Amino acid sequence: MKRSTIQEYLAGLKGKRVAVIGIGVSNTPLIKMLLRAGVKVTACDKKPMSAFAGLAEELESLGATLKLGEDYLEDLDFEVIFRTPGMRPDLPQLVAAQQKGAILTSEMEVFFQVCPCRTIAVTGSDGKTTTTTIIAELLKAAGETVYVGGNIGKPLLPDVDGMEPGDIAVLELSSFQLMTMDRSPNIAVVTNLAPNHLDVHKSMEEYIEAKENIFLHQSEQDLLVVNADNEITHGFAGEAQGRVAMFSRLSEPARGAFLRDGVIWVRNEMHERPVLPVADILLPGTHNVENYMAAITALDGLVPDPVVRDFAQKFAGVEHRIELVRTLNGVKYYNDSIASSPSRTIAGLRSFHQKVILIAGGYDKHIPFDVLGPEIIGHVKELFLTGDTAEKIKAAVENCPDYLPSALPITVIDGFEEAVLAAHKAAKPGDVVILSPACASFDKFKNFMERGAAFKKIIYGLS
Repeated sequence: MKRSTIQEYLAGLKGKRVAVIGIGVSNTPLIKMLLRAGVKVTACDKKPMSAFAGLAEELESLGATLKLGEDYLEDLDFEVIFRTPGMRPDLPQLVAAQQKGAILTSEMEVFFQVCPCRTIAVTGSDGKTTTTTIIAELLKAAGETVYVGGNIGKPLLPDVDGMEPGDIAVLELSSFQLMTMDRSPNIAVVTNLAPNHLDVHKSMEEYIEAKENIFLHQSEQDLLVVNADNEITHGFAGEAQGRVAMFSRLSEPARGAFLRDGVIWVRNEMHERPVLPVADILLPGTHNVENYMAAITALDGLVPDPVVRDFAQKFAGVEHRIELVRTLNGVKYYNDSIASSPSRTIAGLRSFHQKVILIAGGYDKHIPFDVLGPEIIGHVKELFLTGDTAEKIKAAVENCPDYLPSALPITVIDGFEEAVLAAHKAAKPGDVVILSPACASFDKFKNFMERGAAFKKIIYGLS
């Protein structure tokens, strides 16, 4: 497909009726960019005017028409509609608009149409934010000009005009962003796949199909990097349109990264070589070893090995991802609010060489907790549950044959702050207390960042 410039794309929108659904972090920069280019924009959102703390009035002053409230999706009489990330493209109102001739798109889809530089994108059920960050920071350390966005950072479409062909855009892409993508990055990385977001996706099959769009539209020259130890992602290799490399802790793939004698090696068509001793990785946990393996595989030939080693010894991680908040009276408190699925919480629990006090529970995404029960029994000394899923997680633990109530006390507390304070009260010197919910945050918070910030505020307030 021919790649247009951002100027050409915006010129094509002038005179058309354009709607942007969702006024928030993801779409506000898009709305402002369109307005600056002279595009007639209607900004649609379910929330009322009073919920935007002046932002809605600002958009009106810039020329936007607002469509707010419960009926914001009704009668979408537009020629181009930008949907917000997380909104299903097959909502009846969107389908009806398309049947009337509307083009349904998104900020990320347009970005791939007009981006002038190389692209690297990461997706997966767990580890995608950390892997994306490692890739971006390694490229910066190697002297590249890097733009970071997608599901993290800021929308990149407004930055396209300043990008040069030699730059690199590094993106984290969610399944929601990928659902309708018809272009793929030059380098695609899939960290792993496990049941997730089944409150939005109709099935696990649909979730997998969405993830596959990260590589299905690649060219023969492009590269797909997959986790060889994950059955689903390993199967992607047979569907790849371009080159394939793998990373594995359990085997030595023909091309990619693997472990040998405590060192991450990388193998390509020319040779194999040691790159990074695992002991040099500052981030705790086996899952972070895998994140580095994914990044090293993707960046083979782009970042010198000494840069990788120097960075790994200093990089302390991303906020809300097994983040050490503070040590108080001999107790360490960790914020792992990003853990919105059982698999991510399992990875967090396995990062510690001792049993921990775990705070878990949250919004119900309708994913099973069966796999979490045995892990909690093996890695947790006391469990505090809160939120919509508290009873489901409790049942998953109690239904395990090895569960002993005397060995693993379980407390269910509805209030988030009360649960945190109860975990603090139970902790003794030498203990680890970790917030790793295994669930999304939407029952009590806007997102996992707000949940993590609330946890940190409580912990900082302890004395």
